[in-house]
Amino acid sequence: MKKSLRLVVAIFSGLLAVGLTGSVYAGGDAMAGKDKSLVCAGCHGADGNSFAPNFPKLAGQHENYLIKQLKEFKSGVRKDSTGMMLGMVAGLGEQDMADISAYFASQKIKAGTTDSKYILAGTQLYKAGNTATDISGCMGCHGPNGAGNPDANFPAIGGQHADYVAKQLKEFRNGSRVNDTAKMMQNITARMTDADIEALSSYITGLN
Repeated sequence: MKKSLRLVVAIFSGLLAVGLTGSVYAGGDAMAGKDKSLVCAGCHGADGNSFAPNFPKLAGQHENYLIKQLKEFKSGVRKDSTGMMLGMVAGLGEQDMADISAYFASQKIKAGTTDSKYILAGTQLYKAGNTATDISGCMGCHGPNGAGNPDANFPAIGGQHADYVAKQLKEFRNGSRVNDTAKMMQNITARMTDADIEALSSYITGLN
């Protein structure tokens, strides 16, 4: 009951946040975004499927979620450890962000493969969490295949690089990333061990 109530509250908080902020994003032009995204291709790949596991795949990510991240890199709400993103977004206007986001959202992500040793633990954590340590399952917000929920601005995570997922979970846990709605990810990851993160990240990269 406690876990169910927390999930309902979390989803409501996410929907409320979108109601307050999501509607201000301009619609993007994917064709214009393709040209504008060339500067992103070096790290994220021409179609949003990055080759390096430390750079996230952007292909298939929800447009409004990508816009939110770009805006927050520019405002300083979200930071990356290298400072690269701040420089990359400095010259982007709101329409540029919308166009680039629309382009990457229109692409298809290429999923990875889950390491067989993490299938059982990863499946358990993703679908049901861990009641013993009060960790909520990821599926409630991110969906059974990791497609996320664009209406609530919960990102698509299925197929993402395991290294990148693990890095983000650890940054939510240690407080270096704080741009989650109502501290949902910070609260969940605070109870996760490194072993939990490793298993879950490997599982997520194989989701599609």
